[in-house]
Amino acid sequence: MLTGTPFIPETITVHLGTPDSNAPNVTVDFANYIKNVASSEIFPTWNENALRANIYAIVSFALNRIYTEWYRSRGYDFDITSTTQYDQKFINGREYFENISFLVDELFDDYVRRQGTVEPLFTSFCNGTTSTCSGLSQWGTVDLANNGFTPYEILQYYYGDDIDIVKDAPVKTAEPSYPGRDLKFGAANNDVKSLQIFLNRISRNYPAIPKIPQADGIFDTSTEAAVRAFQEIFDFEVNGIVSEAVWYRIVYIYTSVKRLAELNSEGVALEEVSPLYPEQLSIGMQNDGVKSLQYFLAVIGAYYEAVLPVEITGYFGEETEKSLKSFQRVFGLPQTGVLDRATFNDIYRAYMGIVDTVKPEYTAVVLYPGTIFREGANSDYVRTLQEYLSLIHETYPNIPAVNNTGYFGTVTKQAVTEFQKQFGINPTGIVGSITWDKIAEVYSDLRYGFDKRPYQNPGYTISGE
Repeated sequence: MLTGTPFIPETITVHLGTPDSNAPNVTVDFANYIKNVASSEIFPTWNENALRANIYAIVSFALNRIYTEWYRSRGYDFDITSTTQYDQKFINGREYFENISFLVDELFDDYVRRQGTVEPLFTSFCNGTTSTCSGLSQWGTVDLANNGFTPYEILQYYYGDDIDIVKDAPVKTAEPSYPGRDLKFGAANNDVKSLQIFLNRISRNYPAIPKIPQADGIFDTSTEAAVRAFQEIFDFEVNGIVSEAVWYRIVYIYTSVKRLAELNSEGVALEEVSPLYPEQLSIGMQNDGVKSLQYFLAVIGAYYEAVLPVEITGYFGEETEKSLKSFQRVFGLPQTGVLDRATFNDIYRAYMGIVDTVKPEYTAVVLYPGTIFREGANSDYVRTLQEYLSLIHETYPNIPAVNNTGYFGTVTKQAVTEFQKQFGINPTGIVGSITWDKIAEVYSDLRYGFDKRPYQNPGYTISGE
């Protein structure tokens, strides 16, 4: 969850013992988990304000464990344990006190955070009699409540004046922070932005990791260099690719250096988790993300008979929704007609399967290789891009000629930027699917006299059930 703003998970998985014990896990409804812990930790006869303050602390503690992936980033398959030695007391199968159950139904989607941060505060607490700590004293809350303190004032007394209580947080199905596929050079999405923020913060404690100049969500050469340095420091294969294991080690180190699972947390600012790209695409939307989706569906639809082709317009209308649903049906996904991260991952895998297997005789012009290209990139695909731009220059002299070196330097960036201006594309100087496809289209028209892009007439199809 570290890659977004917090929400209330529908369920939580509890390990019924200490972390390394051979104990079972149980997955329970989140509100019922809070009822169980509250009924196990505090007494129903306490002043209601004390009960409320304790429930806020119990909710926030659990959410902090989930948000930071405290256990999952260490390779465990649960969110929290049942023991107060590490977490909160949970007694599997116990009954709940009626008044506590009533209060939890009201408060389970509220949590404590520091002002100016987004993560649920690590609201450490102890009973205040047989054990003491730097956080909340459960029995101490009773005295404060009996002296007229409100729940918020009780929490301020223990956690400081600079706290907020977030009310009515959304309830969603929890997803792991790992993107679902490896991140590597050329990727561009919100997960890359999170990766860049994580590595830049870690580099303050591990200065051998070079800073990434821009956390702009594009996995460029500077991002790859930072990943390689991290891998070398933490004994991973040094390949510049962020696998699931590397991702979770980065999450673990980031959580540690920022002390996110401690009361004196450095905190996560809103701008650190604000998405650069839409997290979902659905009917009625119009943007470059939709145009990119349509490009992928157009190619996949050309090679998979059961996937409906779609026109690349940038508007998410009924035809795009039908095409997306047909893809979801073919690949066994819920047919929502909405592009989420899981659906895009499967779209990308299907698309790259085509790129990797389609025979050269069917590709008079090259399909977009699935990689973002910007200044500093060096590959054979850049050489192809330069070849296309050189031919286009002969008809459009305002687009500079470039040498086919394979290195994306200043002149190539200028040529790309001028091309984008010429054909109504946002002039970023960066080549993604939209720019690559338009360059391929113009090149094909100029060289062959008509559009020979592979998805216009691929020549063969891939069956799909």
